[in-house]
Amino acid sequence: MQTLDELLDECGRLHGHMCAGQLLGARMSVLGCRAVGIEDPRGADRKKLVVWVEIDRCMADAVSASTGVRLGKRSLKYFDYGKVAATFLNTETGEAVRIVALEESRRLADERHPEIESKKERQFVAYREAADEELFKVERVHVAYGEMDAPGRPRSRVTCERCGEGVNDGREVQTTEGETLCRPCAAGGYYRRLP
Repeated sequence: MQTLDELLDECGRLHGHMCAGQLLGARMSVLGCRAVGIEDPRGADRKKLVVWVEIDRCMADAVSASTGVRLGKRSLKYFDYGKVAATFLNTETGEAVRIVALEESRRLADERHPEIESKKERQFVAYREAADEELFKVERVHVAYGEMDAPGRPRSRVTCERCGEGVNDGREVQTTEGETLCRPCAAGGYYRRLP
């Protein structure tokens, strides 16, 4: 992988600014890739890596910038858990780790650098110099990952019998009445159609 400074340059370029969340995401990416045996996530190993992020904040952009994973390539997955966490999967070996930013890391910044007035700068300095174990919890995990989750062309496509919209890759729902529906028609979605 590139150096942390090189990754941070890419993160800032992609995200538009540099912050502590970008630094955490870049460090999390280096740690996660190393833990699952990915040495070159944006090059030779790019087809072996899938990452799940659990928040839609700065950290998620940093993971994408640092590793090259993308939603559009289906190598980046998103679950809205509101946690500064990501899971890294080596699809070739099946090894996966979930990495979570520790709540104590915020306190660490205050304790380590009380002389820095700006909270943002205090966190940035502390997060840069802290050891991985001071910032993150790392756990080996098993990820429910199958053919329908893999990058590449859609494996299947059906039409929702209620709204008529297409649904890719097994994301449809079969009702007890035998209907094939999209998830919003089956259980409600983030939007509501207006009359």
